[in-house]
Amino acid sequence: MPFDHNDHYHPLLLRNLPPGGRTALDIGCGTGRFARLLAARGYEVDALDPSAEVIAEAEGLAAAEAVGGGPRFRQADVTAVDLPEGHYDVITCLASLHHMPFDTVTRLRDALAPGGTLLVLGCYAGTTWWDLAASPANAVARMTVYASERLRGEHTPPLKAPVHQPDMRLPDIRTEAARLLPGSSVRQLLFWRYLLTYRR
Repeated sequence: MPFDHNDHYHPLLLRNLPPGGRTALDIGCGTGRFARLLAARGYEVDALDPSAEVIAEAEGLAAAEAVGGGPRFRQADVTAVDLPEGHYDVITCLASLHHMPFDTVTRLRDALAPGGTLLVLGCYAGTTWWDLAASPANAVARMTVYASERLRGEHTPPLKAPVHQPDMRLPDIRTEAARLLPGSSVRQLLFWRYLLTYRR
């Protein structure tokens, strides 16, 4: 089914962008959909992903969409590359933080410009009461998107980045976020996601 939980939250992430931002870093960019949205809003975007296959797909999609001044895609592991300190107005990390040590957020924090914003759309382990509501909503959303795309003749499964299961539960994420990013907030979302917001 084509319904994508991360894509569903793109509007929420866009609403949380800092005013007047110009530089962006998208971590674990996958095939680059959100990076392209940032570029379309005027950001100079660096987009990193450790998978050569999905970076190639991202570059092809950006070229096909003719995004002027599009993202600069790069195959890289954010835990092993040097990030410019105090440089980015916004750093986004969509469903990829659980692929790396959680304390990677300190590297992202240090790469934020003063007034910059870190936005993590994350996944958590375990099940909460809120997740019980997500299951029927997920089924309805998936069927609706599937039917809509079939009617338009658009059902082509996209390339997906490699997926790992999260191993941190939401209470532990809240605790670590408060320790490593004082003043941050962690908001539980539907579809097994949370939004971590930190402003430097």
